[in-house]
Amino acid sequence: MEKGKSIIAGFDVGGAHLKVTRAEGGRIVQAATIAMPLWLGLDRLASALREASAVYAGADLNAFTMTGELADIFPSRDAGIATLLQLISQHFPSGDNLIYAGRSGFVGAGQAARLGCDIASANWHATASLVAQLVGDALFVDMGSTTTDIIPVRDGAVAGEGYTDAERLMTGELIYTGFTRTFLFGVASSAPVRGRMTPLMNEYFASIADAHRIMGVLDENDDKHASADGKEKTPEASMARLARMVGRDAADLSPAEWLDVARWFSEQQLRAVHDAAFRVAGSLADDAPIVAAGAGRWQIRRLAARMERRFIDFADIVPAEDAVRNEASSAAPAAAVALLAGTQDQT
Repeated sequence: MEKGKSIIAGFDVGGAHLKVTRAEGGRIVQAATIAMPLWLGLDRLASALREASAVYAGADLNAFTMTGELADIFPSRDAGIATLLQLISQHFPSGDNLIYAGRSGFVGAGQAARLGCDIASANWHATASLVAQLVGDALFVDMGSTTTDIIPVRDGAVAGEGYTDAERLMTGELIYTGFTRTFLFGVASSAPVRGRMTPLMNEYFASIADAHRIMGVLDENDDKHASADGKEKTPEASMARLARMVGRDAADLSPAEWLDVARWFSEQQLRAVHDAAFRVAGSLADDAPIVAAGAGRWQIRRLAARMERRFIDFADIVPAEDAVRNEASSAAPAAAVALLAGTQDQT
């Protein structure tokens, strides 16, 4: 660690959330995930940074990774990266800022402007690199609110075939399904209702968070965006939203029947992740464990059992204070860049 740089703040600037961590002495001591719908305006980033200020206040060094360049407020990824880099420089004008450029490592803001292809959506690479250092060989699976990264790490290094989003979509290393924000018609086109397959209404009436809430496996701290109808986040309200997907009202079925429907959607999501993980794990030894991070670790635990691989929770192995391990796992890329930046030979 660079002399004097004992406090490092890590930032993952996403399109839906800002994730921020604070590392002191090589351990995460604070972590936060803040809803930030960037598609509604760049002012959302400034607001989220203000809300998270207690986490990064007084940091000697700030380390950033991003996926927010994908937000449709930007005409292209390069334009998004350039804008986000400018906003970062404006908010943190001291110059003690590092940008994570994946395969190119950490770079300064000036150099970052020329490395758009390496910086774009490289947050997965940061976490996978940290897992590789901690475990050596594993299938790393990070299920967040929106996407799932499935990355093989081997001999202490990232061993994925793809790098860009397009490449990883083709290799199965990126699946666009997450534990809370995924629309239900993005998981299945129909669902069994009282024994009959019912086509879904192709409308945003409910999300996968509703299914997981009904099942009782959702940590409400991980569902930071409004529900589909803007109403309360209770099992009963989730059943009403789920019912609309199959052309019904909640009163048409019993709670136990709606629970079965919710389980169907969660199972369909798991099958999609399993199919991709089965492909990606082909390059790993049979005894390589699955390391899980993100809000969807409950789902990944089921994946590990299905693949007959040992399950390791990122929260249990990340260097962090016990009180913030879960938050550090939910903000895994931000934790990773904070810890990785502390090991860089900086000049």
